[in-house]
Formats: sequence, C-alpha cells, structure tokens
Amino acid sequence: MRVFEKDGHRAIWGDCIEALSALIPDHSVDLVFADPPYNLGKVFNGKREKWESLEAYLQWCYRWMDLCVLKLKPTGSMYLMNSTQNMPYIDVHLRSKMTILSRIVWHYDSSGVQASRYYGSLYEPILFAVMDPDNYTFNADSVAVEARTGAVRRLIDYRKPKPALYSSRKVPGNVWSIPRVRYRMREYENHPTQKPEALLQRVIAASSNEGDIVLDPFAGTFTTCVVAQALGRRSVGIEIEEEYIKIGLRRLSIASEYAGEKLRRPLKTYELSRTQPSQLEFQVRDRARWNTRSRR
Repeated sequence: MRVFEKDGHRAIWGDCIEALSALIPDHSVDLVFADPPYNLGKVFNGKREKWESLEAYLQWCYRWMDLCVLKLKPTGSMYLMNSTQNMPYIDVHLRSKMTILSRIVWHYDSSGVQASRYYGSLYEPILFAVMDPDNYTFNADSVAVEARTGAVRRLIDYRKPKPALYSSRKVPGNVWSIPRVRYRMREYENHPTQKPEALLQRVIAASSNEGDIVLDPFAGTFTTCVVAQALGRRSVGIEIEEEYIKIGLRRLSIASEYAGEKLRRPLKTYELSRTQPSQLEFQVRDRARWNTRSRR
C-alpha cells in the first residue's frame, strides 16, 4: 500500500479491506460514501470484476461493510450504493449494524436502449444509514430544494390557525433525478461507473460539517474526495487501481507528477480536433507562404 497526502486529503493505493484494517483508526470517520463494484462484469482499467458466485461477492461486501461501520464515529453516517439485484442482501446486513433512515432512488435517463424483453433499469438504489438515530448530522438547509407545489403555485395552507403560503423550500425526497456523467461534461474521467459531483454534493453537504472526515473505500475517480475538498471537509479515498490513483492525485492537487509522468487531464476527442490544424488551415498557410515567396 502507498499513501499520498496533502492538506487533509489522503489517497491510499491498495486493497480496501487491507487499508481499512491497517490505516483507518476505529471511530474516526464522520461520513462514509461506498460505491463498490456491483459484480456485474464491468471492466475497470482492463480488469473485469466478477466474483465466482453471489455468495462469494456478498461475503466480500459484508467484510468491508463491517469495517466501515467500525471506522464511523458514534454520530457517523453511511451512504451505500449497489445494484438493484444485490441491494436486498446489502440492506438486510446493514440494518443489523446501523439504522437505515432512507432508501434513496438515484434516477437518471439514458439515450440508449436498456432492454428489449423486459423493463430496463434507469436507477440505482442508495441506503442512508446512521449509527445513532437520535444523534447524527443532517444539514437540511444545505440541501433544500424548490418545492414544485406550495408557494411555487402560491397555494395557501388553511389548516394553520392563521392561513399562510406553503413553504417554497423543502428537503429533497428519496427520488433524486440527477444526470449521469457524460463524456462532454467537464468532470468526466475515463471510468465506467463515475458518479456525478451533484450527487456527492448533496450527500456530503447534508451529512457532514466543515472539517469532518469523509471516507470513500472505492474512490474510483475520487469524486467524493474532490467534492469534500470543495466543501471544506477532509477526505480519505482508497483505490486499488494505479491509473485511478493518478486521477485522484491530479484532481485533488496532491501531486503534479507520478513516477516521472506529468499528471494532466487527457484531452477529449473534440478538444484534440481544436488543437490540430484543419485541412483548410493548412491550405491557408500554404497560400500565405507562396504569396510571401512571390513578393520576394
């Protein structure tokens, strides 16, 4: 394992179970956001993630889940994502360790065909759990959204002793419509399951305070840590793939180079086309050179 650290942010290159066991003190973390591989056969940095059986995958999940619970402070919270297929098993195990307050649906649209012989999936479930249901962080005002009814339509609540307009702000419900990360978005990195900054902004703003420690045991492109940094939190990101560690070092400004390699955001295809002269530009340049020679 290797640890890279700067200004309260740590990127740990290593296995999550080993790192959680050896490097994270018990009862030291305020918030965990866990987005593990879903055992669906996706390819991460050229390696296909697939366990030999569902039982083997779940046993692995239970190990790192129990460690994450151990690392949380008595007032800590955890947000845990997984596939719709696996979540029932994850839910039952987590509720034996923590109190699940919300079961969130992250809904997104897709331009592609999801399925032709059944209803395709356009959401991913998220569990929001706390160690102590009577003592945990939840900053409602930080994540309040505009209500679609109530004051927006200027409806009046006549149930009150003195009739008044409905409030126009409310805590989001448990269905979050947040677009997935697309190639042309500034935040896009080369990772098959990158989560949007908007989703992490809601999680971290709601369930942590400035100076708190946010832990992501499957950091990927380190979006959790990047958002935590922007919001004035401290962060720990654990990632097993070296290529993704380099993304984290760059995005968190922990290092500008790695093993002699300059860490720069790769240009996208449409950006490359802007930096390369077009055929027309070559023709204009050639004509200019010819005219210059003719005047001589």
